Formats: sequence, structure tokens, C-alpha cells
Amino acid sequence: MLMKDLLMILVSSLILMICVLIGVAFLTLFERKVLGYIQIRKGPNKVGFLGLIQPFSDAIKLFSKEQIYPIMSNFNLYYFSPVLNLLLALLMWMCLPFFSVNISFNLSLLFFLSISSLSVYTIMLAGWSSNSNYSLLGSLRSVAQTISYEVSLALILMSFLFLILSLSMVDFLKYQEYIWFIYLMFPLCLMWLVSSLAETNRTPFDFAEGESELVSGFNVEYSSGGFAMLFLAEYSNILFMSILCCFLFLGANLMSYVFFIKVVFISFFWLWVRGTLPRYRYDKLMYLAWKSYLPISLNYLIFFCSVKMFIFILLL
Repeated sequence: MLMKDLLMILVSSLILMICVLIGVAFLTLFERKVLGYIQIRKGPNKVGFLGLIQPFSDAIKLFSKEQIYPIMSNFNLYYFSPVLNLLLALLMWMCLPFFSVNISFNLSLLFFLSISSLSVYTIMLAGWSSNSNYSLLGSLRSVAQTISYEVSLALILMSFLFLILSLSMVDFLKYQEYIWFIYLMFPLCLMWLVSSLAETNRTPFDFAEGESELVSGFNVEYSSGGFAMLFLAEYSNILFMSILCCFLFLGANLMSYVFFIKVVFISFFWLWVRGTLPRYRYDKLMYLAWKSYLPISLNYLIFFCSVKMFIFILLL
């Protein structure tokens, strides 16, 4: 029986990963279309009907290109960093609750925090192992950025966790059956969204790959498969963070198709921000994270902790 369960978990995880990669392919197409219409032009529309096969032709082109290895690079780390980055991005999806057989466990949010913290190391190693000044600067920026916002990100998440007193994502479904958390903690939800933009290295916080200053940042020396893997990992994280936002404060009913409409809307928000906002100044992000978000999230955390204690005393 145990072997059958393990086999089922393996098969369902594999199907999930394949579906995520297909979702990422269409997210890139969606982004190119959205950015196209923002700039009053058409996106990809030649390959297949309305350009629907474009992402797959791009993938074939990228993976069939010749890989370039900088002669001074630390080869093993340079080669395996993108692979590990994509692996961690896909591993993060394992903590999503499944109503069928899968690894939906009670400490899923703790697992998410651990894996998202680990993925920064792969970016750091990718930049350092290339042995290029631009990529090293990009990786250093990503590390400094992570230290800044991940503290407030964890504190914002703790406010949500104090409300449900659990680390499982399934409990968000139970507690938001009648009212979504966005109505109870609107400022925190907006702060979570902005911090998530920084978490996924997206505009206006894409300092790790600032094209205008660092050519392309930490991935400047990567080509073909290595670049494609870093790209896939980034877009996979965007999709996951969109789903997590829906879980945290937009009602987490996985059985309803409305849930997936909300996921598409929040993914659209990620792309919309890229087409609208200019890049933030680097020191401004530090200021925002340490002087604005940290004190506000701490105050909210103390407030929700007090509310839970008060309710607990009343019940006693």
C-alpha cells in the first residue's frame, strides 16, 4: 500500500510540474501580449493561431542553441546553478494543497519560506561563478535586496498565520469561507503584493537584472538552456506567488473556477506593473523595506496577536 501511495505522489508531482511548465510558457506569451497592447502594438501573432505556439518555438530555439562557457568561470557551479534554481522553483509548488494524493502537509507555509530563501543562493552562485563584474554586481544586489524585504515579508505572513493559528494552507480555505482576509487586513495585503514583486525580482524591483545598469545582471553570461532555466524559474515563481496571494487574502476555494480567474488577474497585475512603472532607485527599496514596511508589519503583528489573546481570554 505504501509503495502505491509513493508512486501516486510521484506521478501527481510529475504531472503538476509539467502543467506548471506549460502554464509558464503561456504566461510568457500573455506577458508579451500585455506589454504589446500597453505600448500600442501587437504581441506575437504569427506562429499558430494568435501566436499560441510562439512559446514552444522559443523553447525549442533556446534549448537547441549552442551553450557558451566563459573560460574563466567556475564551471561546475556555473553549469548547475540554473538547474538548481529551476528545481527549487518547481519544488515550491509541492506545498500547494491537493484534495487528491499529494504532499499537502501541515507545515506548508514554513516549507514555502525555506525554499524561497534557498533560491537566492542559486542566483548568488550563478552571478559569482560566471566570474564577470556585471553578473557579480547583479548577484550582490539580489542578496542585499533579499535581506531587506524578506524580514518584512515573513512578518506580514505571520500576521495572517496568527489569525488562523496554523501553518497549513488548507486552513486558509476554512477561515475564508464567509469573508476574505483582504477586507480584514487591506493594508497588509497591499504590502504583501509589493513585497512579492521584490521576491520574484520583477519591475520595479528587478535590481538583480537591471538592464540599464548591469547589461542583464546575474544571467549576463548565460545562453541557451541555462538562460531558459533561469527564465522558467522566475516565471514559475510569479505564478506561484499569484496563487499564494489568492490563498492568503482572496478566498482559497480550489474547487471553484473563480479561484483560477483570480490567479490570472493577479498574474496580470505582475505584468501590468512591468509595463507601467519605472525601476525604483536601489536605496529607496532599502528605505521602503526597513523604515516603512518593517515597523508597520510589526505593529500589525502585535495587534493581531493581542486580538487573538483577547478572544482566547473571552472564550475561557
